[in-house]
Amino acid sequence: MSTPPYSKAQRVFVIVDNGSAHRGKRSIDRLQGTWRNLILVHTPVHASWLNQAEIYFSIVQRKVLQPNDFADLDTLERQLLAFGRSYEQNARPFEWKFTRRDLNHVLDKLEPRQTPQQLTA
Repeated sequence: MSTPPYSKAQRVFVIVDNGSAHRGKRSIDRLQGTWRNLILVHTPVHASWLNQAEIYFSIVQRKVLQPNDFADLDTLERQLLAFGRSYEQNARPFEWKFTRRDLNHVLDKLEPRQTPQQLTA
């Protein structure tokens, strides 16, 4: 945030999940208090499937880190960097299999929602 282009930007949006290091009002106050042009945006709670970073790290976990049998940290670093370069060249958009119908099915299993009229009664 202290170097261009971030330091020169009118606004910088930082999208984070609700992890303990950056959830809640204290994190917003701390980060936005430090950098006035930063706007912290939290993903919805229980929405890790929306988090592209988590999806990428789960791919790295499966394709690079398991099994964890690296001779040393330098070997691990080389493997991670090589995978990153390869992934940048070969990555394709994710084809989501979770449809609107699937979401509605999940929501139907939850307790019935109250209408606005029921909430004010």
